Amino acid sequence: MKLSPMTDIIKGKRVIVVDDSIVRGTTSKRIVRMLKQAGASEVHMRVSSPPTTDPCFYGVDTPNKDKLIAANMSQDDICKFIEADSLAYLDEASLLRSVKTDTDNYCTACFTGKYIV
Repeated sequence: MKLSPMTDIIKGKRVIVVDDSIVRGTTSKRIVRMLKQAGASEVHMRVSSPPTTDPCFYGVDTPNKDKLIAANMSQDDICKFIEADSLAYLDEASLLRSVKTDTDNYCTACFTGKYIV
């Protein structure tokens, strides 16, 4: 039900979809297609993290690098693959600034490939 578009609201509108990440791109592609089939005139994807380019070995179940879309395609190619009108990611510095605390000890290996250990 959470992915059921409200056609009366969407039809003829430009829609912005905000997601936490794009890992393989298959879910994003399905959502973009669904919104366009519901009548959206444009669908723009915004991602609240940097591109996931490397697997996580510290507890988040991300696939091997060869399965990560951002490790294998440019941002423009990902945008075309998911059939969006535009695609933008939050950069690493902005992400870290948004969660700034006294113990700024965040792992960003899935975005940078730089592992702590």
